[in-house]
Amino acid sequence: MREFYQKEVVPALTKRFNYKNIMQVPKLDKIVVNMGLGEAIQNIKILDSAVEEIAAITGQKPVITKAKRSIAQFKLRVGMPIGCMVTLRKGRMYEFFNRFINVALPRVRDFRGFSSNAFDGRGNYALGVKEQIIFPEINYDKIDKIKGMNIVIVTTARTDEEGWELLKLMGMPFRS
Repeated sequence: MREFYQKEVVPALTKRFNYKNIMQVPKLDKIVVNMGLGEAIQNIKILDSAVEEIAAITGQKPVITKAKRSIAQFKLRVGMPIGCMVTLRKGRMYEFFNRFINVALPRVRDFRGFSSNAFDGRGNYALGVKEQIIFPEINYDKIDKIKGMNIVIVTTARTDEEGWELLKLMGMPFRS
């Protein structure tokens, strides 16, 4: 995927936005995969299975996230574990992006492409996946509960248009 970026995407972006220097061309900076589990308050075993699943999907050990503030209605106290996340960079990031686009997305039912409204104004894209079983690394028989995850693709683009063009050229399927 990195070679594809160097050979195909960089010249296309340079031509489209008239960059003078190759360092101006936007690139993928990092991908953050987050799984928030509110049910982990009652059942801590859900968090253990989520950690194993994210480790299998990304190839990297996740960090357990803890609550920042107490919420009495949810019986949540500061410091309680409520999710896990992984930050992917360099080789693992490109490998995960390639598997996500070419292997996992074709397995999603009724998938018509991603909305172009999920950019944050600075060229970063956030999306949600409803079920973790779209990834081939997950064994369907060992799943106790379907869990969703958030995936944030952070780029070095300055505008949403540059970020959209970068992800489009990298193979991200957007709705037209």
